[in-house]
Amino acid sequence: MKPETVRTVFMGTPDFALETLEGLIDFGLNLVGVYTQPDRPKGRGKKLAAPPVKELAEKHGIPVFQPLKLRDPAAVEQLRELRPDLIVVVAYGQILPKAILDVPQYGCINVHASLLPKYRGAAPINKAILEGETETGITTMHMDVGLDTGDMLVKRSVAIGVDETAGELHDRLALVGREAMEETLKRLCAGELVAEKQDDALSCYAPMMKKEDGLIDWNQSARTVHNLVRGLDPWPGAYTHLDGEILKIAGTAVADGLSGEPGTVLQAETDGICIACGEGALLIGQLQLPGKKRLAAEIFLRGRDLPVGRRLGT
Repeated sequence: MKPETVRTVFMGTPDFALETLEGLIDFGLNLVGVYTQPDRPKGRGKKLAAPPVKELAEKHGIPVFQPLKLRDPAAVEQLRELRPDLIVVVAYGQILPKAILDVPQYGCINVHASLLPKYRGAAPINKAILEGETETGITTMHMDVGLDTGDMLVKRSVAIGVDETAGELHDRLALVGREAMEETLKRLCAGELVAEKQDDALSCYAPMMKKEDGLIDWNQSARTVHNLVRGLDPWPGAYTHLDGEILKIAGTAVADGLSGEPGTVLQAETDGICIACGEGALLIGQLQLPGKKRLAAEIFLRGRDLPVGRRLGT
């Protein structure tokens, strides 16, 4: 079949979904609608802001739908009226009910940011880094009523850099997601798309991150703390306490050959602040106090003294 004959609905909301939507447009699918989350208040002024996917869809003249709850009967009926042959989902932010999953003849295909069945759930990028993984990737899959349990279609693997942050990996995987979806579409149009069932015994979950997940335990190894910092950068951020204030840290690296009482300052120099961990030490390159900008260690130290032996976490 030809791409232009496939009536397609896209569902997505954040920046991560943009590359795949651009890919669908370039592929030549007949995009009959884009579903995204409702506009939300943003910034200090709390003015309503459109999701990135809405802005892109409107730029290309694609009809946009923003139901508060996709499972509402009126929303389901509205989608049925579009008569989609295919629904593509990338970080939409709502669970698709069975009434929606059953509508398109070619099913609902999701772009998920992990090598399934590992890291099902809302935060697979963060979780892969937190767990010290050296590889992750993208999986496209046919959606079912479970949470990322559907049959797998196309996989693309990528290496994770030893100091790579979740934000950096997010941006790389967005591009890989586009490529994986384009390959999925090529196979679908050629009648060569083959599905593979997931092995549930190999599955693990990546729940949505919360701010409290970022609290650093200095008794852990430097490598574990480093993975926490980069896995939660840029959000929600890893933090400790300094004089009763929350102190966010970023731009870390494992410091070789240093040790001391966990949480204590071993060095505070222009190239970074070195903190002892339960095993090894961590070099901090960037720090941020409440209401302030993130600063390089050298600049931070001009306004805040951190003598050797000072303890963080209290």
